[in-house]
Amino acid sequence: MSTQLHQALSQLLGERFTTADYERQQHGKDESSLTPMPPDAVCFPLSTEEVSAIVKLCRQYRTPMIPFGAGSSLEGHIFAPHGGVSVDLSRMDKILRVSAEDLDCTVQAGATRQQLDKHLRSMGMFFPVDPGADATFGGMASTRASGTNAVHYGTMRENILMLTVVLPNGDVITTGTRARKSSAGYDLTHLFVGAEGTLGIITEVTLRIQGVPEAISAAVVSFSSFESAIQAVTQIRQIGVPIARIEFLDEVMVKAVNQFSGLTLVEQPTLFLEFHGSHASVKDNAEQVGNIMREFGGSDFKWAVNQTERAALWTARHNAYYASLVYRPGCRALTTDVCVPISRLAECIADTKRDLEQSFLVAPMVGHVGDGNFHMLLLVDPNSPEDHAEAERLNERLVHRALAMGGTITGEHGVGMGKQKYMHAQHGAGALAVMRAIKQAIDPENLMNPGKMLPPL
Repeated sequence: MSTQLHQALSQLLGERFTTADYERQQHGKDESSLTPMPPDAVCFPLSTEEVSAIVKLCRQYRTPMIPFGAGSSLEGHIFAPHGGVSVDLSRMDKILRVSAEDLDCTVQAGATRQQLDKHLRSMGMFFPVDPGADATFGGMASTRASGTNAVHYGTMRENILMLTVVLPNGDVITTGTRARKSSAGYDLTHLFVGAEGTLGIITEVTLRIQGVPEAISAAVVSFSSFESAIQAVTQIRQIGVPIARIEFLDEVMVKAVNQFSGLTLVEQPTLFLEFHGSHASVKDNAEQVGNIMREFGGSDFKWAVNQTERAALWTARHNAYYASLVYRPGCRALTTDVCVPISRLAECIADTKRDLEQSFLVAPMVGHVGDGNFHMLLLVDPNSPEDHAEAERLNERLVHRALAMGGTITGEHGVGMGKQKYMHAQHGAGALAVMRAIKQAIDPENLMNPGKMLPPL
């Protein structure tokens, strides 16, 4: 980074600009198993106007910019492979507006899911996209995140109405409207949702919100085999029984969750379920699902009805990543993220488990099986080249297996740096050329989060 840019950013932001080694290191690592890549400096803007000013200065001095939220990425999205300035939006955390009548709200990009949910709950509402980590909304929008509720409420893509975005030249645009539908022009909102900060920096997000259901019930059911569990899920989806969450844990993950979270689940392939609606509809839907589960050999439901029990259950599910690490103290997890058509899910998991039986690595599995998305957490010694090579081999086999089944390399974590090498296999040369043309048109100098998503030519 040039001396001139250093002086200009310091003058603009004062103590909210730093080149301290501690901050640089913190902003160059995430939750992935990838090697950290710190930026040259870190900025902490408080407004869209300050982000615009930072971007204009970085462009003037041809310096890369890397948007940063909570640092909870699993694919190296916030790394700085070419150096540059990390633009940390965490202090832009205001909830700007909530409309109970229209069921929408606007937040700054640094606001977090848990922060918004706490605010909304006092008003009888909630935001349904729940990726587990207490991510920022800028990061959730940029990676097109989803989570345990996506099977019923959709992903970030379906729950974003508008964005405020700072473009690579510093211009500020607003995309979309608060109207629930529009057929006016290109859909710019959904161009930036999932762009991983490569086209601009999202500073405000307008979201759909929901009323808290009259009744919520959660349950656990175990099976003698994962095939039976997946077949039951497929049947539930086919007949259209409404279900808010339906999560799968294999027997390895159940053991880890029991140990980490103090649960006493039967150590078999297990489904966590949740029903939302009126008292009558929840009762009826649960009975239908219970009957289907028993047809496929599932156990009787173990219910978690009150808020404390439900919170314990879903906290344990969201802590699955950390629970898996108990198998190898000091290890890191390479997390896969394929998503396949539900009809191919059991086959995909079976083939993957056969690979694991022939490997020396341990890899618990967990997934949002209601929409065909599952994760294998490959536990590796960060100092072992053999472990990393084996994890990459297993991951590559899984990725190509998913693509052959009509699936995708990533259902919700995004591409970042970790999955770049598979983009051509999924999209082909023609589609990648269109993506590169979009990037070139909006960011011709390749300063906005360079080295992410699009593979090098």
